[in-house]
Amino acid sequence: MPLIEARDLTKVYSMGGTTVHALRGVSLDIDEGEFVAIMGASGSGKSTLMNIFGCLDRPTEGHLSLAGEAVEAMSADQLASVRNRRIGFVFQQFNLLPRTSALENVELPMVYAGVKAAVRHERALTALQRVGLGERLDHTPAELSGGQQQRVAIARALVNQPQLILADEPTGALDSQTSEDIMRLLTELNGQGITVVLVTHEHDVAAWARRRIVFRDGRIVEDTRGPARQAVPA
Repeated sequence: MPLIEARDLTKVYSMGGTTVHALRGVSLDIDEGEFVAIMGASGSGKSTLMNIFGCLDRPTEGHLSLAGEAVEAMSADQLASVRNRRIGFVFQQFNLLPRTSALENVELPMVYAGVKAAVRHERALTALQRVGLGERLDHTPAELSGGQQQRVAIARALVNQPQLILADEPTGALDSQTSEDIMRLLTELNGQGITVVLVTHEHDVAAWARRRIVFRDGRIVEDTRGPARQAVPA
């Protein structure tokens, strides 16, 4: 059974009297353990698809299942539960609380999940160690480099032990060397069994994925599989 199963997804927006077709009958499966890059120009539909995969938006029509659960008709509370149980999010701008330590930022999803304080602390510590920031627990975002901030964001995405990481332009605010470090980390996490789906417009970032899907005008125009870029040892 695919981890993500999408059938005939459409998404239509009405903007100032104009109808915008963001997705036009998109169907695809993503299996557990895949590393997928979704590419396309601005307005191609890739970010809309990512928001639907992340249960942040609903399709106008079509069917979406995550790990066998049909999600398109779920209530807002049910969607929030799916996000918390199954999905970790990584964003271009990190979305960290500025006056809060790395450890506290990573603990935040567990606060919403009702995890006890002692367990939150232990799991957040483990996640930060996993991304190489075990010595930066008490640092605020202003005291961290861009790459370190993105590592905190990835640790935050990991603490609820998701099956799926959705990464939206995760290297867009980083220099080339730091981008390589972040992509190496996502590759390592994928190698540990986590499914990774990322949106990017950069071909060198997409090259890390074993599957590349290209969108144009709300449709898939290319879906290829091939060897991923091999990480050079740090």
